[in-house]
Amino acid sequence: MTSDNVTDTARQLPEPAALNPPPIHPSFIQIAKPYIFEQTIQDCFAAMGVNPLREETLRLQGVTWIDNVRRALHLPIRTFNTAVMYYHKFRLAHPDNEYNHLVVIALFLFGGQSDSFKDAAAAALFTACKIEDTLKKSREIVCAAYNLKLSPSEHLAPDDPIFEAHARGIIGLERLMLEASSFDFRTRHPQKTLVKLARHYGLSQQSEVSRIAYRISQDLYRTFAPVKQTTSTMAFSCIELAGRLLDQRIESVESGNDYERWQTSREEVLETIFDLLELYTHKGSSTTVGPQFPADRFLTVRIPLNKEAEAQNIHRHTNWVDRGNKAKTNGFKAGIDPLIPNKDAPLFHPLTPVSANGERPKPGERGRDGAVRFMLDPECADSEKSQVSEYFKVEMEEYEVEE
Repeated sequence: MTSDNVTDTARQLPEPAALNPPPIHPSFIQIAKPYIFEQTIQDCFAAMGVNPLREETLRLQGVTWIDNVRRALHLPIRTFNTAVMYYHKFRLAHPDNEYNHLVVIALFLFGGQSDSFKDAAAAALFTACKIEDTLKKSREIVCAAYNLKLSPSEHLAPDDPIFEAHARGIIGLERLMLEASSFDFRTRHPQKTLVKLARHYGLSQQSEVSRIAYRISQDLYRTFAPVKQTTSTMAFSCIELAGRLLDQRIESVESGNDYERWQTSREEVLETIFDLLELYTHKGSSTTVGPQFPADRFLTVRIPLNKEAEAQNIHRHTNWVDRGNKAKTNGFKAGIDPLIPNKDAPLFHPLTPVSANGERPKPGERGRDGAVRFMLDPECADSEKSQVSEYFKVEMEEYEVEE
């Protein structure tokens, strides 16, 4: 075939249709949030459509489960702190129906069924053991939980095959546990700061105030205070509350003269103390310090604190944005009533990742439409978003001109 024939044949062939490339997705970015305030916590409940009262019950049950199992495994308090932090953040990001299907089989060791809060608690403890370098296998955690219900003569070994199914289920939840925390491995332990403050104010480790304050710091993790507050805020709150409960008040602690040095404030300390007092008043039997005092003791302690908050116009929750329809009672922000529809509920989950053009993944489809990237530095994420948004802004303008 001559070159002329080849040219004629090429001219007769139809031109290939222009392929429309798929639009480029900017990817989702999730910034680590070491602190989550009360308003965001309530927004999470509203976005997931869960009952806050039920969540409180599950939270207490999950923390109690973690505490019992970590004591059986002889794990240090720092592992307990980290496990509970991961448990709180996980339940703020995932309702029960989102991860129940990841549990392999219903567990006979948990009453013949798989309880969602225990699955999440086990995964949180398993993850915390890795982060705090107190390694335990998932089989060991499941085995310890099972043996808690039995006499020593009936205890099983971790390598027993009956633990295989649930051990795999815990490993399956580990990925969601890390995503809920945005792969942020920074941990906080208020007990270290508590010991330093006790020495600073002349309290020995054997003093009654120090011992009660240390136990209060453990009960503190049954609330959301560790998610909201710094270690210094929690330490000040535990020492002050211990002194008030024992009627051995420490004026140098209550005066707040050292708050600025420790980068805290009276508003934050009062919020933490109120969180603890509500825990002891309503759920005292589920704590370590609650049963040591009569119920009316916590009410007696709260009365002067209420008067102080009212006199100084301190709201119940610090860092609260007034959206116009939140009632104020005695200087406190009223919470959300779970029995009344919340007209102020967010349209999206506040802890979901966001793309540069403001897009959020659909519920249950995280990572399907675009990659999710986790970042620790919010300034770096904002800088990247501003650069990427310029590209999509230009692309959108060109599309509008063509139309």
